[in-house]
Amino acid sequence: MKRKGIKNLIVDFGGVLIDLDRQRCLENFRELGLPDVEHTLDLYHQQDFFQQYEKGLISSADFRNVIREKIGKDVDDARIDAAWNSFLVSIPTYKLDLLLALRKDYVVYLLSNTNEIHWKWSCEHAFPYKTFRVEDYFEHIFLSYEMKMAKPDEEIFRKVLDDAGLDPKETFFIDDSEANCMTARSLGISTYVPKAGEDWSHLFK
Repeated sequence: MKRKGIKNLIVDFGGVLIDLDRQRCLENFRELGLPDVEHTLDLYHQQDFFQQYEKGLISSADFRNVIREKIGKDVDDARIDAAWNSFLVSIPTYKLDLLLALRKDYVVYLLSNTNEIHWKWSCEHAFPYKTFRVEDYFEHIFLSYEMKMAKPDEEIFRKVLDDAGLDPKETFFIDDSEANCMTARSLGISTYVPKAGEDWSHLFK
C-alpha cells in the first residue's frame, strides 16, 4: 500500500473521486432556457463568472442571479441548483473505501476547485457512506471557493503546503488536470493524472 518516501496524499475531487456528467448538466440548463449553453457553461475553461464563483469572489446568490439574467426569466433557486448539481454523479464506494484505507498509511488531503452549491450537495449526497461523513476521509479539506484562489495557480499549492506543513518531496498529488499537475511538479510534488472514471487504486498496490 505504501509509496516509497511518500507521507502525504493530496487528492482532487471532480473527476478523481466523484464522477461527472457534463452533458446532463448542459441538457438541464438548456431545458431551463439558458441560451448558447455550450459556450456559457464551458466547464473546461470556466470563463468569467464560473471562475469567479469557484474562487468565492461572488456568492451563490450572485451566481444564481447571473444564470437568471442569462435565461431572461425568473427561475427559482431550487431549479437552478438542481441543474447545476446534475453535473455531479456519485463517488464509487470503492473509492470511499480506498480513502479510508489510505488514511492508515498516509495523511490524506482534499484540494478541489469547487463552489458552495456543488460542495453542499456533495457533503449531503456523495460522501455519506456506512457511518462515515466527509470529514472522516481527510485530514483537511482545501476548497477553492473558501480559499479565494484556485488551481492551477501556484499560490494555492503554496498555501496548502504551508498550512499543512508539508514537504513537497514527501507529497503525492492526484488530479485529472495536467495543468494542475504541472504546477504541483514545479514545486517538487510528485503527481499522477488519472483518466476519467479510472480506478487509480493500482497506484497503491
